[in-house]
Amino acid sequence: MSLRFENVRLIDPEQGTETLGALRIENGVITADGPADRVVDGGGKCLAPGIVDMGVKVGEPGERHKESFRTAGAAAAAGGVTTIVCRPDTDPAVDTPETLEYALRRGRDMARVNVHQMAALTKGREGREMVEIGFLQDAGALAFTDCDAVVTNTKVLSRAMTYARGLGALVIAHPQEPGLSAGSSVTSGKFATLRGLPGVSPLAERIGLERDLALVEMTGVRYHADQITTAHALPALERAKAAGLDVTAGTSIHHLTLNALDVDDYRTFFKIKPPLRAEEDRIAIAEAVASGAIDIISSMHTPQDEESKRLPFEEAASGAVALETLLPAAMRLVHAGHMDLATLWRALSLNPAKRLGLPTGRLAEGAPADLVLFDPDAPFVMDRTRLRSKSKNTPYDGHRMEGRVLATYVAGAEVFNHAA
Repeated sequence: MSLRFENVRLIDPEQGTETLGALRIENGVITADGPADRVVDGGGKCLAPGIVDMGVKVGEPGERHKESFRTAGAAAAAGGVTTIVCRPDTDPAVDTPETLEYALRRGRDMARVNVHQMAALTKGREGREMVEIGFLQDAGALAFTDCDAVVTNTKVLSRAMTYARGLGALVIAHPQEPGLSAGSSVTSGKFATLRGLPGVSPLAERIGLERDLALVEMTGVRYHADQITTAHALPALERAKAAGLDVTAGTSIHHLTLNALDVDDYRTFFKIKPPLRAEEDRIAIAEAVASGAIDIISSMHTPQDEESKRLPFEEAASGAVALETLLPAAMRLVHAGHMDLATLWRALSLNPAKRLGLPTGRLAEGAPADLVLFDPDAPFVMDRTRLRSKSKNTPYDGHRMEGRVLATYVAGAEVFNHAA
């Protein structure tokens, strides 16, 4: 059946435009405009490519009580996320073709949205021996990363990068100097001292990034930094891009919309990794996204149960859920004037799809009809108990937010409708 959206604001990140018009889909793809079996009047709301989120932690295998593919898929659909790319920091880690195939099968069978998977870079994410990159790539791994378990052995990392370079594989790293960041809970500074919390200097991120980029220059590997969160790291990133290295960078929605002062009163829902930064850093990172220096925004969705969070701040687990809050939180960047919707969707959808070799993230004819219809101005108060994720650890609980997903479509099929 064909479907035509009319009277919608088309957010096209590929063209960098926002125009009032219509869009037609048939057989799961976007087609040339024309008559259709069914017409949806968008009422002047926004229609954009579905979000491609390449920073998602799902609890399968090992921590299904925190998040399952079913609940993650439901949260993603409600958040306008049509493609989730899952991290391998599971228990056990996704470091063999068998574990990878299990995760992909569970995602395909249980989630309402597209599910892809990253694999670990080293066995067990222990930083000692690289995985069988070729076999895992053949089994469907889109990228290789040890997530926040930084590989400290430079020789192991350089060998893994060299091998990945030969296969054209993408390596994703977490820029951090682990010796400096060990045991830290917040970013160092006056606030951390006043609260008596162990802090890490923002320069630890720059040191980790500088090391990684030197290895990228040596090996020629395709490289992505998962989270750039400080202004100190930006010059090194910009130099690497200017030098022609195959480098991209991402950041999390939390680092774009929250700052270190939000940790006041030791609220553990604001404990994430890397820790929240100074307001000056937040603004610098938002400007870097707007300019294209930082390519991708992701949720860094990390579900933690109540037992993991209801602890003293230093002992509490890091991480926050964000699949369902990603879009309304991102609207803060638009309403604050940091960027327009087309620029935002370049970072949320087009760039992650391009970096991972996926065909989605566009409104062009022939592209998959993975779409989100949303009202960028609809106000509401976030209530964490209503989130579809199993875990409810969102820092936005009780916040006044703007931006509501009205409907989400995957391959032309409606997977979420706010009115339903």
